[in-house]
Amino acid sequence: MTTTVEAEAANREESNAELIAALNKEIASEVASSWEFDVINDAERGRWIAALGAEPIGELTYRFVGGRVVLLSTWVNHAYRKQQVATELVARVLDEIRATGKNITIICPVIGEFIARNPEYLDLIDKVHPGSGAYPHHDSTVAQHDEHQIGTFEHDLA
Repeated sequence: MTTTVEAEAANREESNAELIAALNKEIASEVASSWEFDVINDAERGRWIAALGAEPIGELTYRFVGGRVVLLSTWVNHAYRKQQVATELVARVLDEIRATGKNITIICPVIGEFIARNPEYLDLIDKVHPGSGAYPHHDSTVAQHDEHQIGTFEHDLA
């Protein structure tokens, strides 16, 4: 089965929309998912994994670029969506990053929406390289800004 770039992008947008819709507006420290899960930093593969026992139920991928953590994408297994798994995963990862003293660049729109709803994490965003997902906008004029931010990120990786 072949996947076109357009179909993959549409699938990713649908997945992001589902995760954003499931984000809880409560203060992150008061949020607890319906599941007791561990968050494991798989540094070798650049991802934090939400694991329920031995089963991975979600992940947040990242890369280190220029001394900051670039947060790329968030995924939660469909069976665990609407259970606050994404909310707790993102909060725990951001708390771990805060403890290291690093700043973040946000590519993943789920993380941008989470921070918009939990502004106590705003100080983690790198002022020079906030990323295309850092400050969610809800209008069509953002597309040009997003393309510029992604180009900047790709340049940073080079």
